[in-house]
Amino acid sequence: MNPLLAKLQPYPFERLKQLFSSVTPNPTIKPISLGIGEPKHATPVFIQETLKASVTTGLSAYPATAGEPALRQACAAWLKSRHNLVLNAATQILPVNGSREALFALTQTVIDPTQTGATVVSPNPFYQIYEGAALLSGATPYYVPSDPARNFAIDWDSVPAEVWARTQLLFVCSPGNPTGAVMPLPEWQKLFDLSDQYGFVIASDECYSEIYFREEAPLGGLEAAHKLGRTDFKGLITFTSLSKRSNVPGLRSGFVAGDAAIIKAFLLYRTYHGSAMSPVVQAASIAAWGDESHVVDNRNLYRTKFAQVTPVLAEVLDVKLPDASFYLWAGVPEAWQGDDAAFAQALFKAESVTVLPGSYLAREFNGKNPGQGRIRMALVADTAECLEAAHRIARFVRANPSKASA
Repeated sequence: MNPLLAKLQPYPFERLKQLFSSVTPNPTIKPISLGIGEPKHATPVFIQETLKASVTTGLSAYPATAGEPALRQACAAWLKSRHNLVLNAATQILPVNGSREALFALTQTVIDPTQTGATVVSPNPFYQIYEGAALLSGATPYYVPSDPARNFAIDWDSVPAEVWARTQLLFVCSPGNPTGAVMPLPEWQKLFDLSDQYGFVIASDECYSEIYFREEAPLGGLEAAHKLGRTDFKGLITFTSLSKRSNVPGLRSGFVAGDAAIIKAFLLYRTYHGSAMSPVVQAASIAAWGDESHVVDNRNLYRTKFAQVTPVLAEVLDVKLPDASFYLWAGVPEAWQGDDAAFAQALFKAESVTVLPGSYLAREFNGKNPGQGRIRMALVADTAECLEAAHRIARFVRANPSKASA
């Protein structure tokens, strides 16, 4: 077996399952899960209808790995309308089966494990695929903590020059998972300058970009590059997905865009990897990328929900409205002494509410786990259920102000 598999750490939800294995939740109330970031809003009917209609003609031939020209054009049209960018649909865009598999596969394409000390830099806390992809490519992950005092901005200045010199790939996530923080233009400038100096690729994960709470939409990597005169998008690949934008996590559809040379190499990898998107999924994806009204409706649902839930939780937890995404990244009460796992376990037992310990989403680095003492809450269910969960959490904290009292 591949010895690199032994380096993988248990996935956060497996750890959560083990944490709850010895606990019986309160049987008198309905369980509510805020643990998994799986969209629960209804899938738009027009996407469902397009999917059904395409079945009769879409299953009779093998799909091309590069996807149908109509799909790439639909993705290009969305980039134009959303970010005011003009990309070559044939050379700078590639459909993928969701951002998760693409993040993993691009890492295998980019990393040269024969180079001594091959390194992948990622935020900390982070989406766990970044680490798994790095380890299975033969690279070593390097974790850069976020700073709560600066709206969870990543402390890129803390990375030593010798680490940047070994870096082949940098993951960024904006809006961030789990913090919801959005990277501003000066931060992009810093990373582009580092990429130019040291020659690494930037992989920009933007799957939460369409769920935001400011009037201004989050700045994306391609848009930032264009604003800074980097019209060839050198060293940059962005990832986006329909899962959160259009409430179709089961469709497994997204696309990558950016540096044409990297896209060309990625297409070669995917041709052998066998990652072609079903024509049925392509048809539904074209319909989804071509409509914005359902995206606005979806965003408004989240805005209404967060406006009601956040104040309830802010009375008992260190939490505020994020820039974007559908997570709340909350600090547990100080009297719990940073034990986010114990807090999650006791909450589950008392109130049948599942939250994810923040330490499960991060790694100890320089003696500290930046997720410790925090919990991630995915507000993906309907407003009434999320609000009920918030009231239960508030009731739990008031009844158990410290770990000793739980």
